[in-house]
Amino acid sequence: MLPSKARGFMTFKRTLARNEPVAERLAHYREFSHPLPQEKLREQAYRCMNCGVPFCHDGCPLGNLIPDFNDCVKDEDWDEALRILHSTNNFPEFTGRVCPAPCESACVLGINEPPVTIEMIENVICERGWEEGWIQPEPPVTRTGRQVAVIGSGPAGLAAAQQLNRAGHTVVVYERSDEPGGLLTYGIPAFKLDKSVVFRRIGQMKAEGVTFRCNAEVGRNVPVSELDGYDAVVVATGSTVPRTFEGMDVPGWDLKGIHPAMEFLPQQTRRVLGKPVEGEDILATGKHVVVIGGGDTGSDCVGTSLRQGAKSVTTLELFPKPPEERAPTNPWPEYAFIFRTSSSHEEGGERLYCMNTKRFEDDGQGHVVALHVVEVAWSEPDADGRRKMTEVPGSERRLSADLVLLAMGFTQPETDTFVAELGLEVERNRFGRAIQAGTESYATSRPGVFACGDARRGQSLVVWAISEGRECAYHVDRFLMGASDLPQRDAQGYVMR
Repeated sequence: MLPSKARGFMTFKRTLARNEPVAERLAHYREFSHPLPQEKLREQAYRCMNCGVPFCHDGCPLGNLIPDFNDCVKDEDWDEALRILHSTNNFPEFTGRVCPAPCESACVLGINEPPVTIEMIENVICERGWEEGWIQPEPPVTRTGRQVAVIGSGPAGLAAAQQLNRAGHTVVVYERSDEPGGLLTYGIPAFKLDKSVVFRRIGQMKAEGVTFRCNAEVGRNVPVSELDGYDAVVVATGSTVPRTFEGMDVPGWDLKGIHPAMEFLPQQTRRVLGKPVEGEDILATGKHVVVIGGGDTGSDCVGTSLRQGAKSVTTLELFPKPPEERAPTNPWPEYAFIFRTSSSHEEGGERLYCMNTKRFEDDGQGHVVALHVVEVAWSEPDADGRRKMTEVPGSERRLSADLVLLAMGFTQPETDTFVAELGLEVERNRFGRAIQAGTESYATSRPGVFACGDARRGQSLVVWAISEGRECAYHVDRFLMGASDLPQRDAQGYVMR
């Protein structure tokens, strides 16, 4: 007997899906999280308090109607839960797997209890939809006669393409890789996001009428002049220029054996998909691996290296270890910057904080053999929020390294091809550099060309990319038709219908 909906949070504790034991999951590249039984899932939904002011709405970049779909799960009304979820999120199966869940940081229950398992519930609702056959192609009833080119098929490009196609426009997506999906396909390891999950959704979009042109890089093997045949263009290429040590006083950073993470991770996905690896094989097997960067990409490098049989894996982070609980300067309902252990970090390896790389050591044949690092200390933030870094005397140390993976983030979209030829302006923002396009219109400096996702915003999250793609589609539709029936978020962040 389940309790009243008003007391569920007092009855049930937060429970997550079961992960396979580490030894088992390191032996394969499949997803290893197994959902809770249906009754246990309902218990987790019962923990939602259906707050009068649902802060989780604002915590979610998509404005997902979280209490609404939780209430449906409580009542076992799964198809209505799916309808509510899809009203704000084109791809809940992606965010339900790889989102850091800012909505959970904003959950009111999270003030003094573990928050509601929003991400897990979202994923299960969507998977139930696929299993039951509720998710079907939704082609438009009529076509507008307008044609739109979407450059890039990552989460932002896919969201924009699906929305614009459902508005009745003819949409062609250009993707330079041999498979659509962008970072969803080749950037995120298969053990976190199985590629059949991505291709399943792309199959739906194809059935709805979206055309995907792969191995098609605008400005390289596709002339930029081809874009003149479209009524509008959406740039959703992501922020793909990796941050390296170029221009810094770090000798040896260009030795062999030092690679950006996005040279390493896509190769393993190609192996999983049975595709040939292009260029030099980058493998961690039998090597001392050092990953520089402690974010999600760094975590993915750790999990992949361990599965490949690395001799050791060490993660270096320049900044201090986050606190176990929120700092006074990081109050609820802001995203909680606290210490987290990803599933990959649970699997092994060492994590070192406040470590600055001084130089890379050459084995005498042009290949890296070690890093020389120094511990650093950080001052308290000044009036502008900046902190000063100083080296700790006598803290220098040498770390053996046969393979170094740079997971230090991305600085900007690639601008040396069609972006330059179209004359699109690039600006600096807090994430780095990005294509100039405001959130009021998503329009670039060239009429009829729009930008969204990391290409416009700078390096960010999958959930933000989907949100940007949806918002951009609304503005493109208005540009083409003078008005739009596509959903849009208002200034307060709630979806208008």
